[in-house]
This record gives sequence, C-alpha cells and structure tokens, in this order.
Amino acid sequence: MSSIPIELTPLDRVRAATPELEWGLLDDTIEAIQRLKVERNAIVLAHNYMTPDIFHGVADHQGDSLGLARLAAESTADVIVFAGVHFMAETAKILCPDKTVLIPDLEAGCSLAESITAADVRQLRERHPGVPVVTYVNTSAAVKAETDICCTSSNAVAVVESLGVDKVIFLPDRYLGSYVATQTDVEIVLWDGSCEVHERFTGDELRQYRAETPGIEIIAHPECPPDVLDEADFVGSTAGMIGYVTEHRPSKVVMVTECSMSDNVAAELPDVDFIRPCNLCPHMKRITLTNIRTALEKMRYEVHVATDVADRARVAVERMLAISGTR
Repeated sequence: MSSIPIELTPLDRVRAATPELEWGLLDDTIEAIQRLKVERNAIVLAHNYMTPDIFHGVADHQGDSLGLARLAAESTADVIVFAGVHFMAETAKILCPDKTVLIPDLEAGCSLAESITAADVRQLRERHPGVPVVTYVNTSAAVKAETDICCTSSNAVAVVESLGVDKVIFLPDRYLGSYVATQTDVEIVLWDGSCEVHERFTGDELRQYRAETPGIEIIAHPECPPDVLDEADFVGSTAGMIGYVTEHRPSKVVMVTECSMSDNVAAELPDVDFIRPCNLCPHMKRITLTNIRTALEKMRYEVHVATDVADRARVAVERMLAISGTR
C-alpha cells in the first residue's frame, strides 16, 4: 500500500533538528518573534548557514546573501532583520536604503570580508593600471565602492567574461578566483583572502569519505581549496548545491560547506542521507533566536552605510545584476 507523504510544517522541521528538552523555550521565542514582526512590519532574512531554529522557525525568506538582499529590496516591510553576517546586512542596506536594516549581533563578521580593505583595492589599481576589478559580494560596502563590478560564486565566470578583457583583478577569495581561472581564458590577478570555514576542508578528507561510504556524492562550494574541488562531483554556490541535491536526490551526499546548511536541507529531504562534516562558521553562529528577538524588541543594531559609499557600491552590484543570466 502506497503512503502519502506528510507535508512538514516549519515547526516540525525545527523540532526534527532540536532536542525535545528545548522545544518549549524555542516555541515561546519563535512565537514572540512572529508577533514582533507583525508589530514592526518586519521580516527576517536567513542565510543558508543559519541554524534550523532560525532557518525554518522564523525566517520569511532563506537563501544566499545577494538573493536575500534582492528580496529585501522587493519587500514592503519597513524593517529587515538580517540573520547573517555584517557584509550581508550592508548589501541589503545598499539595495534598500530607505528601509531599516538590523543585524542581531554587531560582532557577526567574516574572515573573507575582513581580508581586504578599500585601501588595498586602491593599491592594486595602482599596481595594475587599467585592469578592471571584479569583487565577490562577500566584501564590505567600502570595498564594493572601489570596485568595477561585483560577482557571486554562481556567476563569477560570467561576470569576468562579460568585461571583454584579457585580464582582471579578482577579489578577495583566492580559492574562488583560482576556480574561476580554470573556467576561463581571462588572466586572473588574485588576492590572498579566504573563508576560514571552507579552507579547512582537504582532498584527503573527501577521499576518506569515499572510502568509508561507497557511492557517496560530494558537492563542494568553490571557496574550497583546489584539491577539494578536484574530488567533488559537483561544484557550486550554496543555492547551486541545494538545487543539485533537490533535483538529483542522491542516496548519500556530503555538502562541503558550513554544516548548518546540511541540517536545513536535510529537514526538507528526509529521503537523502547527509554525511555531515561539521565545520561551523563562528560568525554566523553569533546570530541566535534570542538576539533576533532582542533586535526586534529594542530595534537594534541598525546598519548604516555612508551615502557616498552606498552609491558607489550600488553601481558595482547593479552592473552585475544587469548581466543576462546572472543571479
């Protein structure tokens, strides 16, 4: 006899990923956040690396940093609570300057974004006169403001090739830049930045997964080192990785990225067995249900971007968005 699959509610997904002893407190906090969202005309945007209680419990939209910033701009909400790291909240503010953008913890930073400054970009331009600068969206507003065009991990190759030049400066992730260099004939000038989560993975680690779990599929984020990408069956952005697993439904898979993403996708795909290397982002984990609630109660901490910086950064982001087929 065939069974009809039961549609899981957001609360079901939260409870599936949470010890039962925590359910009561979680329920109370989630209920308070939902009430505050109505009172403030607010929405919560949750990055794919948020924990399941946030991702499934209170988020109005989930996704990657740029996708969420675009959703913020399209929203009729007055207040945006960004459950992510600081550069993501800045990007949302750049694209919707008239909205109030809150980040629940001011210390939620990013090793990659902090690896480069606006002054560094200006010095690179001096060393490579006339060479356009392509900058990953995982950067501060000040760095974006010094940039010709931004890119995401999913559209980086398309952005580089759209410029019609022989050489570009690619900032700041050396691993993403190295990956782009394997996909194009354009010469790539790299910066020595990296994500502290993705750079910890190794090719040896992935070979061990294959040896221990025959038939496993490995999908990796392009912020990982080259030996990791060489071992992967699929390389893609967070959205691309989710799309791959959703479409292909491998029986066993390892997602080589921040481990909360596996938790969130697993709640949606109970038929897929996720092998979970647990490399956590300490900055993402500064965002909690409790400080999301506090952010809405006290309307803190508001993200501000100086007008001249925001205007220049917005040009770089909008140039990227204008390229056909990018996301």
